[in-house]
Amino acid sequence: MRISQMVPEPIKAVLRPFVHLITRPTKYKCELRYWREFRESSGGRFDNSHYRQVMLSIAGEKNEEFVKGKVLADFGCGPCGSLAWAKQAALRIGLDVLADQYADAFKSEILTHNMIYVTTTEEAIPLPNEIVDVMFTMNAIDHVDKLTSMSKEIWRVLKPGGDLIASFNLGEPPSFTEPQVLSEASLKQNLLQNMNVISYRIAPRGPDIDRYGPMLRGASGYGENGMAILWVRAMKPVH
Repeated sequence: MRISQMVPEPIKAVLRPFVHLITRPTKYKCELRYWREFRESSGGRFDNSHYRQVMLSIAGEKNEEFVKGKVLADFGCGPCGSLAWAKQAALRIGLDVLADQYADAFKSEILTHNMIYVTTTEEAIPLPNEIVDVMFTMNAIDHVDKLTSMSKEIWRVLKPGGDLIASFNLGEPPSFTEPQVLSEASLKQNLLQNMNVISYRIAPRGPDIDRYGPMLRGASGYGENGMAILWVRAMKPVH
């Protein structure tokens, strides 16, 4: 039995904030190091050319006309310029806990993305209520410590009638940088419970070099390892 399983839940609840204070800085260093190493392995420059196809595929759209004149955001955007493709949007906002550090570490590239990078926290997105028309998020929700509070924040900043367009990793074991084990049930309870689901697709996760390959090729269901990719498009109801 693990030591964590021997600790009563009330004591865990008291200790959890202190644990987060200690581990978060190290977690963020690991995530920044990942991006540094990823950039180096990609020839010293980030490539964002794949985001257009993937994000349009998750949305179920053939082209970017649906973002014309809209405010877009990407929660957990990373430093690659994930929304650089959406040139018809009125505004493109990248939300990430490391946005300020990306600006320091990758300044020459960040400034070419024509995006506004905003540093969010694990508890709050520093944007006004109901400002975002389309909220993208790709494989980022499993990185947050507090699924419920971040789900409420995504709901808060999304306009009535606005779309959540998301890719989730289901059933992946927790890690230091990805503490959430996402399931269909946890996402429906926290993020999708009050939304009108437009599309909902599940496919086995491919290897890292072809993560979305099975989904794009029309596969469905979970992999033999119990893991999968979930693509969702859902709309926040109009008041």
